[in-house]
Order: sequence, then structure tokens, then C-alpha cells
Amino acid sequence: MSEASAPHAADRRELTAAQRNAVAELLRVSPVADELGRRFVRAGHELHLVGGSVRDALLGRLGDDLDFCTDAHPDETLRIVKGWAESIWETGREFGTIGLQRDGLRLEVTTFRAESYDQVSRNPVVVYGTSLDEDLKRRDFTINAMAVSLPEHRFTDPHGGLDDLSAKVIRTPSTPGESFGDDPLRMLRAARFAAQLRFAVHPDVHTAMTEMAADLDRITAERVRDEFTKLLCGVDPITGLRLLVDTGLAERFLPELTGLKLEIDEHAQHKDVYEHTLTVVENAVSFEEEGCDFILRMAALMHDVGKPATKAVGSDGRVSFHHHEVVGARLTKARMKAMRYPKEITAKVTALVALHLRFYGYGRGEWTDSAVRRYVADAGDLLPRLHKLTRSDCTTRNRRKAAQLAADYDALEDRIARIAAEEDLARVRPDLDGNAIMELLGVPPGPVVGRAWKHLKEQRLEHGPLDRDAAEAELLRWARAEGMIT
Repeated sequence: MSEASAPHAADRRELTAAQRNAVAELLRVSPVADELGRRFVRAGHELHLVGGSVRDALLGRLGDDLDFCTDAHPDETLRIVKGWAESIWETGREFGTIGLQRDGLRLEVTTFRAESYDQVSRNPVVVYGTSLDEDLKRRDFTINAMAVSLPEHRFTDPHGGLDDLSAKVIRTPSTPGESFGDDPLRMLRAARFAAQLRFAVHPDVHTAMTEMAADLDRITAERVRDEFTKLLCGVDPITGLRLLVDTGLAERFLPELTGLKLEIDEHAQHKDVYEHTLTVVENAVSFEEEGCDFILRMAALMHDVGKPATKAVGSDGRVSFHHHEVVGARLTKARMKAMRYPKEITAKVTALVALHLRFYGYGRGEWTDSAVRRYVADAGDLLPRLHKLTRSDCTTRNRRKAAQLAADYDALEDRIARIAAEEDLARVRPDLDGNAIMELLGVPPGPVVGRAWKHLKEQRLEHGPLDRDAAEAELLRWARAEGMIT
């Protein structure tokens, strides 16, 4: 790195050799970043790589999405990049952001900001700033308040972000109260970064999160949902989830999670159902094959939320939670709807919660082939996730019991595979389609066809595949019983 790359005087200490090498990672993209910087300089403006891009470069994980800030306003930015960028989008223009693409890199250039909330509204009030220092001060955390000026590669760190990055701590540039007052979503972002980076929040930040948790109510459900999704998909979601509960933030948008702390698990496997749930989430993460499976993680998180409403104590003093999977599915659907999750995602998570107890009892030898077919049919394309959720839910410390449950589920999966090979379980459906039903019964499209189709599907699940003659005979038998034919 050249002399021009030496740290700015505002830095608290110089970069270590390893950190210099990390910033040198910028050289991978500098032909584009530096060229863009020179275009801004020629136009009389500044350009700085900022935020997560600098943080990730220092962590050795710089990606292909780069964030910049500038003193140029959006119209000026558009003039500077026009004819140079391969594509341009203006969806963030009202917030001072112009997006563009060049050589496979996605770049976002944002005018210096002094963004704040009016302490009442749910949306930010965007006010353009006038300097890099002002822009960095308004950022959420010190680890995101560092900059590399282009094209000279001058490093700027006025708030000690480098120290905090080294210490793995999350701290705010201004006081936590000021920062969270401007944007309460930052409290949730603190928990999200703790989950993503495995960092600890500074005690002052933790205190402010606890005292100001109610301010999260000012934020739209969609913004809360997006941050929570990123948290749950972090490399260490358990740390983030504990922060949400310990600070009271979960109570503002996911009270079912906090409610689990009050319930004792009927098997006394853990201190309470809350601890059991966190273990199930952790287990589910370990079963992922590549990347975050949000649907699986969310189902693991919500699988026992029906227990508080179904808790009962028997005459023998044992605690039970009968049908908590049914209640839990209903609560999950309502909560995810309130958080504005798409219907298809909500439906999948809800189905997994409803099905997660179905396996228990299999080991007693009570399941017929019909029960296995219904298990597969009800799970549908969620079957691989249901396998993982069910295995994740086994958290007993009793090694013999854990081994027996694992063996039972191994046996169930083997049985599913055997029946599937014989019967095409992936497509469990009646042996006659709607057209064949109408032709055989001499009826037009309508409710009768639907009832007949449902009856034949039940026969398929109960007895397995029927050949054509047997399927037609069963349909005629049903039609006579229904009084349709003589």
C-alpha cells in the first residue's frame, strides 16, 4: 500500500499488518472503485468506501456489493456515472442513493446524510449532510463508521471502529440513547450483528436496548421482519435470540418466544421450554446442507409456542401440553402474518409446526403402511425439512433414549424409502383422475367429482395403489353407497 494509503490523523491507532493486508483486498476491486473515485474527483466531489464494505474488508470477507458515500447529490451522481455504469437504478433516490453496476460489481453511492427520526414517525427523515465526519457519526455502529477515501485509499476511523472490530464489540458512534432515538431499528440491528459476527454488545448498548425496547413499536412490521430474518439466518442465531429476550425487544414483536421462559418441559430435559427451543434451533442449523434455511429455523423456533396455552398438571404432578402442536401452528400463522411474511413462507412454517409431533409413537410399533403414507402425503415437499425438524427436537440428555429415538427415526426413513420405491409416494393421488370419474359415473364437473376424488385418495392412502379395475370397482361401490347409482 502506498504512502497515500497511510491512516488518517483522526485514527486512534494505525492498522496492523494483517489489517493493512485486509484493506489491500480492495485492490481486487480497486480498478473499478478507484476509477469511480477519479470520476468524482474530476467533477469536484469526494467519494469514500464506507460501512459494511470497509468492515468486511477488514474482516477479510469483502464481497461484490460495495457502498460509497459522497458530497454529490443524486442528480450530480447520475451525471458522473452516466455512460460509465453498465446499468443504473434509482429506487433509493429519495434516500439519496443511486445504484449501478460495473464489471460484475454492484455499487451504491449515497449522498452524505444526517438521517434522523422525528421520535414519532415510522419513516426516516432524510437530510443531506456536508462532510464525511458528519456522515460517519450518524451511522449505526462504530464498526460500520469507517471509510476508505478514493482513489488515494486514505483510511478514516474517527470513532474507534478498528479497536471495536478487534475487540469484537458492538458500540455506537454517538451515545446509544441518541443513536437508538434516531432509529430504534438499530437495537434490533445490534442483536442481528451479534448473531452474524459473533460479537458482544457493549454494556451501555445493552442497557439502552433494554430501556428503549418500547421504541421499536415506531418501526414498521416490514423493517422489523427483515432485520429479524437476517438475525435468525446469522451464523450464531442463539446469541441474537437471547439478546432479544434479555433486553425485552422480543416482547415487542415476538412475545411467544419470551413466553416460553415460563414453561417447564414435561420431560425435564432442560431448565425450561425456552432453553429447549434454543437447542432445537441450534440443532436445526447443524442439519443445514448449504446456506440458511429460514423455513426450517423458524419452524424450530416456533415449534413449541403452543405449550403455554396448553399446559396442564395431572394428578400425578406431571406436566403435559396436549395438542400444543395444533395451538402452536395457529399462533405461528398469526404471528408471521403480523410480521408481514409472505403467505407461502408462513404456510410452510405453520405446516412444520403442526406436523412436528407426528413421529412420536412410531417406535411403539403402532404405525401401519397407511400411517406412513399419510405422514408423507401430509408433509409433501416439506418432508426433508420435517425429517430435520423432528431430529432437531430430540434434545434429551439421556443417551439411551436419544439413541432409541434416532434409531426409530432411521427406521421410519428406511420404511418411507421402501414404500416409496414400491408406490411412488411423492405423488400420492387417487388411482382415477377427474375425467375418469366423470366418465364412469356419468356426471358433469362439480362437487360430486371432488367427493369421489377425495374418497379414492383415502383408499389410496389406506391400501396403497389399486389397479384400474379395482379402482373402478371401488368408485362404483362408493357411488352405490351414496345413492348415486343402483
